[in-house]
Amino acid sequence: MWCRGAVAVLMLSSTVGRGQMGLSSEQAAGGLKEALSRGVSTAVASTGRPGGYLNNPVIKIDMPQKLVRVEQGMRAIGMGPQVDAFVKSMNGAAEEAAPAAKAILLDALKAMTFTDAKGIVTGGNTAGTEYFKRTTTGEIQTAFRPIVEKAMAKTGVTEQFGALMGKAPAIPFMKTPSVDINQYVLDKSVEGLFVVMGQEETKIRTNPAAQVTPLLKTVFGRL
Repeated sequence: MWCRGAVAVLMLSSTVGRGQMGLSSEQAAGGLKEALSRGVSTAVASTGRPGGYLNNPVIKIDMPQKLVRVEQGMRAIGMGPQVDAFVKSMNGAAEEAAPAAKAILLDALKAMTFTDAKGIVTGGNTAGTEYFKRTTTGEIQTAFRPIVEKAMAKTGVTEQFGALMGKAPAIPFMKTPSVDINQYVLDKSVEGLFVVMGQEETKIRTNPAAQVTPLLKTVFGRL
């Protein structure tokens, strides 16, 4: 839990080297928590909607890398629409799962310790995201798994994948690799969420336009 020592470190870290009056401990603590909370909410809202993964080239879930040559072969024989439909269904499953992460991430924020806070303030622009990744990845994967599997079953992702692999053209001297498609989509779903969280955290720390409340402007506008 937050303590006087933690917020003192935040206050000191936020003013070192600027020759400005130090922030109050309440401002320092509140600013960090508000920034991370906003980053969580924005990232979940961005990814947990139709097109949240599919239309974001940074986190879009494509065919597994080990199947790139298989995909190329499919497209070469006119199966591009089937591949595209399959890719869309994978991303749709991730988009359905993303909202389940919000409560987990906010609970982790409440549980932040003195050491965590110090590391986040003195770390890089995505230090808060790295904290969340370190403390919540396993729990988020557990929460995502049934949602991803249900979404993939509903849209027939697993069946589509099997059908695609069954129709894949033979590639000389190469056996079609096996892929646990459910685990692949699960991993990519969680990975993509943290990528967007990192982007949002960086914006709040470095971009005045993203410091949309007086407290954020006071804390991060001084950095």
